[in-house]
Amino acid sequence: MAYVLQVNFKMNGPFGDEMAEEFSDLAKSINEEDGFMWKIWTESSETNEAGGIYLFETKETAEKYYVMHMSRLAGFGITNVNAKIFAINSKLTEITKGRV
Repeated sequence: MAYVLQVNFKMNGPFGDEMAEEFSDLAKSINEEDGFMWKIWTESSETNEAGGIYLFETKETAEKYYVMHMSRLAGFGITNVNAKIFAINSKLTEITKGRV
């Protein structure tokens, strides 16, 4: 069963193309994490929020990444983080064309 890690936090930018440029090395490094499958990057310059939806192979790899990521965000001065791990209902996700 795959697991989703949902993360969002307040951030004053960068957003859009500038964010993509500044965080491209970080994005590449995420690909190397144990059990990582994919990430959707989320952002809102209107509400000064960013984050992502991550897919991991197991609950354990999602939890391991969560712990590391919270530490990394704290190092950036980001401490008020909303993060949750969810199991995926594969049967319903398949019906709605989700890729797991």
